[in-house]
Amino acid sequence: MKSGKGGKRVVTLGEIMVRLKAPGHERLFQSPILEATFGGGEANVAISLANYGLNARFVTALPENQVGDSIINFLRSMNVDTSMILRQGNRSGIYFLEAGAGPRPSKVIYDRAHSAISEADPGDFNWDGIFESADWFHVTGITPALSASAAEVSARAMKEAKERNLTVSCDLNYRKKLWKYGKTAPETMGDLMPWIDVVIANEEDIQLSLGMELDQEIGSVELSREKYKHLAVKVLETHENVDTIAITLRESISADHNNWSAMCYSRDENKVRFSRKYRLTDIVDRVGGGDSFCGGFIYGLCTEMPLQEALEFAVAASALKHTIPGDCNRVSVDEVNRLARGDASGRVQR
Repeated sequence: MKSGKGGKRVVTLGEIMVRLKAPGHERLFQSPILEATFGGGEANVAISLANYGLNARFVTALPENQVGDSIINFLRSMNVDTSMILRQGNRSGIYFLEAGAGPRPSKVIYDRAHSAISEADPGDFNWDGIFESADWFHVTGITPALSASAAEVSARAMKEAKERNLTVSCDLNYRKKLWKYGKTAPETMGDLMPWIDVVIANEEDIQLSLGMELDQEIGSVELSREKYKHLAVKVLETHENVDTIAITLRESISADHNNWSAMCYSRDENKVRFSRKYRLTDIVDRVGGGDSFCGGFIYGLCTEMPLQEALEFAVAASALKHTIPGDCNRVSVDEVNRLARGDASGRVQR
C-alpha cells in the first residue's frame, strides 16, 4: 500500500447531487421551502481530504448548464480539484431529505435516473489525466448501483488505478433503492472486490453488498464486538487482495441519539482494533457521517498514522460531522485531533 506524509493526491469518482432538504425537522413540503445544497459520497470524501490539506480530485460527469456550473463552483470553493470533471449529459441527480427526530427516522428520496454520470461510458474519461501524480483512488458501492454503464465506469477506474500502482479504497455503501437495473449488489460488487485494497463499510453494507452473514440484526442497538471481529476476518479470508478493513459501528437509539465507534483489521498486523465510543446526542445531521469517517481514515493512512491512531482520527472526524448541517464535513485536522485527544467539552474558544 502506498503511503507517506504530505502532498498526497487522492482521486475520488462518483455522483454529486443537488440536495433538497425540508427545513429543520419538518416533513417534506410541510412548508413551501426546500434548502438547496450539494452532496454525494465520493465528493464528501474529497472535501474532507481537501480540508485536511491533501490534494483531492473529484471526478464525475455534469451537464453543461447553470446547475452543473454551480456544483463545480461549490467544489472549487472547498479546494477540490475539478479539472477532470466531464461536462456532458442532460441532468444532475437530485435527492430529497427529510430529517427525522426521536422515533421518526430520516427519509431520503432519490431522483437520479438518467443523470450525467449514470449515462457516462468508460471511454468518455481521460484516465491518464485523472490519475496523473495520484497515490490513492476512492470509490463507493453507490456508483455501481446507478446503472450498468456506471458499474463499468467504476470497474474501469479501479483497474486503471491498480495498473498505476495506486491504493484503491471502497466504501461499500449499500443503497437498496438504487439497485434496479437487473444485477444484484453481491454480483456487481463481487466482481469489483479483486481491485480493492481497503474496504470501509458498516454491518449492513457487508451483509447486503457482499452476501456475507453476520448473525447480527441490522440496526441493532447493541452490537457484538466478537461478531464484528469474525466478520472482518471473514472478509479478508474471502478476498485475498484486501489488506485492511474498517467497519463503522452505529448503535441507533433514536434519530438524534446514536452511539458511534468503529473497528479495523489489518492483514499485516493480524489484529482487530476498536475505537473509542462516542455518545452522540442531539444529532444535527447524520447524512454524510460514513463519508466523513472514510475521509478521516484515508487521511490517517495517507499520512502514515499508526492504525489505531488513524481509526481514532476517523471516528472523531465523523463524530464532529454529526454536529454540522449538510452532506460534507467542514472541520480541520486540529479540530479532529482535539476531540480525539478527549476535548469534548464544547466550551467557547476565545
